[in-house]
Amino acid sequence: MQSSYDERFERDMGCTEAEWLGWLPAAVGACVWRREGSQVVIEVPPGRLWVKWEPQPPRVIALMRMPVLRVNFVFIGLDAGQRYAFMKRFDLYMQRGGG
Repeated sequence: MQSSYDERFERDMGCTEAEWLGWLPAAVGACVWRREGSQVVIEVPPGRLWVKWEPQPPRVIALMRMPVLRVNFVFIGLDAGQRYAFMKRFDLYMQRGGG
């Protein structure tokens, strides 16, 4: 989790598209969302969030292969506090492994 979130940002996530879509409903909570191909529009009152993803070549470290999903986030009509509140939950639900 970050201390703040810009209106637009990009990140690489170590998961497949299917895994990411499986985690998405819990990550957005009560927010209404709809999928449009390889993107979703999430209604985050008083604004919305557009999330677009694209599978990338896997990362290879020695014998390990990790899937990579490049995810772009674009917030519309949300201030810094509102973006933080949404992403705090989103990031906690999308977090896997680690300490």
